[in-house]
Order: sequence, then structure tokens, then C-alpha cells
Amino acid sequence: MTTAEQGFLLLTSHLGNPQRKPLTLAQFRTLSHRVQNSPKQIRAKDLHPSDLLVLGYGPEDAMRIVSLLEDGPLLHDYLSRGKSRNCYPLTRISSNYPQQLRLRLGADAPLCLWYKGDLSTLSQPSIGLVGSRNLSLSNNRFAQQAGLQAAKQGYALVSGNAKGADMTAQNSCIQQNGHVISIVADTLVDKIPSEHILYLSEDSYDLPFSAFRALSRNRIIHALGDCTLVAQCELETGGSWDGSVKNLENNCTPLHCFNDGSAAAKALQDRGADLIGIDELNNLAALCNPQPCIF
Repeated sequence: MTTAEQGFLLLTSHLGNPQRKPLTLAQFRTLSHRVQNSPKQIRAKDLHPSDLLVLGYGPEDAMRIVSLLEDGPLLHDYLSRGKSRNCYPLTRISSNYPQQLRLRLGADAPLCLWYKGDLSTLSQPSIGLVGSRNLSLSNNRFAQQAGLQAAKQGYALVSGNAKGADMTAQNSCIQQNGHVISIVADTLVDKIPSEHILYLSEDSYDLPFSAFRALSRNRIIHALGDCTLVAQCELETGGSWDGSVKNLENNCTPLHCFNDGSAAAKALQDRGADLIGIDELNNLAALCNPQPCIF
């Protein structure tokens, strides 16, 4: 890990301590902008309170930033414990950080992803899949086929490792010797390493499940895939609905919803989603690169 990556983690991560107060995304952007536009002698050395005063910070904020950077022993311990559990960091300034997250999410891209598994899976073409925890029979078949076709057609399946659509599609993909990128909303440490699954967790490797983390990971699922499939969602409620609407609002990736006749599917279509059947999963490349209508 480079010195720059270590500094990045010191400033932006809880490092396993819920009481630690790292910089917010907005605060980190401000600091980065000020440093980049500062005299070279400030950029070329470690930040001290006097440097931060020159950059326009007050004494209290300057001391806070410096104190975060002085938590080197805490960072070393956290990295060591993570390594012992096969968990490794991927910061937004790391060379192997997923480019599609930077391009599609911009400033909202995760500051750090912790991973467990084969990182080369990120280099595969991929499709995202989201959906409800309680699937109807036809929607369950759609999720199964999505996982199967992803494996057969050489796509990694990006999903959220939750009960229902996520696990149905993931298991179907793995049974066909495919590869899965699983964005978890709970702790990463208890996930069992597998050659077929790359686990990713935002911010930390040991944070427990929370509703906020479950909602937050949706933007990663939608942005990592070359398109996103919606196996089922509930109208105006739940993470699958929320993530899909935000995808459409931000024009993140092509969104294809299973045409199950539901009010939720029709509502997503009205917002710009494409309704598809199971047979259209036979050509994932066409779904990832939809042709514009000329009429």
C-alpha cells in the first residue's frame, strides 16, 4: 500500500472504531482541492497544523485533520487484522479501483471498498441484478435465468448477497461455474473465500448490517454492471425500487425490468426502464448496449 493510500484511509475511514470521526466525502474533496491548489512546499510534505492554517482552515479543523493523520498505529493494526481475515482495501486513489465507479458515480463513488476474493473478477464484463426478497414463481425464474445466462455468456453477476433475487441469481451463476461480485451490507470477515465470488464491502470490513448500508450499496450494484436487471420490486418502496429510480434519474446504466405485469414494473417503464421477458436474457450484450430508437 502506498503512502498516499495510507493517508487516504487515515482521513476517510473509521478503521474499525465507530467513535472515530473521519472526514466526510465533501470535507475530503475540499481538503484535496485546497492541497492541489497550494504552494508546492505544502504538497510535497506531510501536513502540519501550520500548513492547514495556510490552506484556510481554522485551528480546530486543522488539529482534527492532523490528529486523523497521526493514527498510523491504528491503521497498521486494522490492516493487519484485515489481512489475517483475507480482507484488503481498495481506495478511490488505488490504481486497480473500478474505473466504472469513478465514471458513473463521480463524486458519489465509494471512498474505499474492502474486498475478499479474486480481484481480477472486476476486469470481466458484468451485469447487475437487483430484486425483492420474496419472489413470485415467474420472477424467481427470471432471476435464475439471469445468473445462468451471465455465466454462459461470460459476464460476472453483480448483486447484493441478500435473500430472494440476489441469492437466487448468484447461486444459479455459480452452479454454471460463473463468477459473482457480491456487494455485502454486513460484515465481510465471516464470508467464506471462493474462487467464484468476489465480496466487496464499503468503508470497512467489520461493520455490521444496517438499513443505511443496504440502501447505499445499491448504487454500487447499478454502477458496476454494464446494465442492470430488475427481477422484481415493490412500487415506491424498498431498496430495489429506490436504487432503480436513482439509476434512471442519473442515467447510470441501462435498466431492464422483468415484465411481470406489476404496477412497479409499469412505473419504472414510465421513468425510462425497458421491460423485458426471460427470452431476452439470451443476448446480454444487446441489453448492455441498447440501440437508440430513431423514431
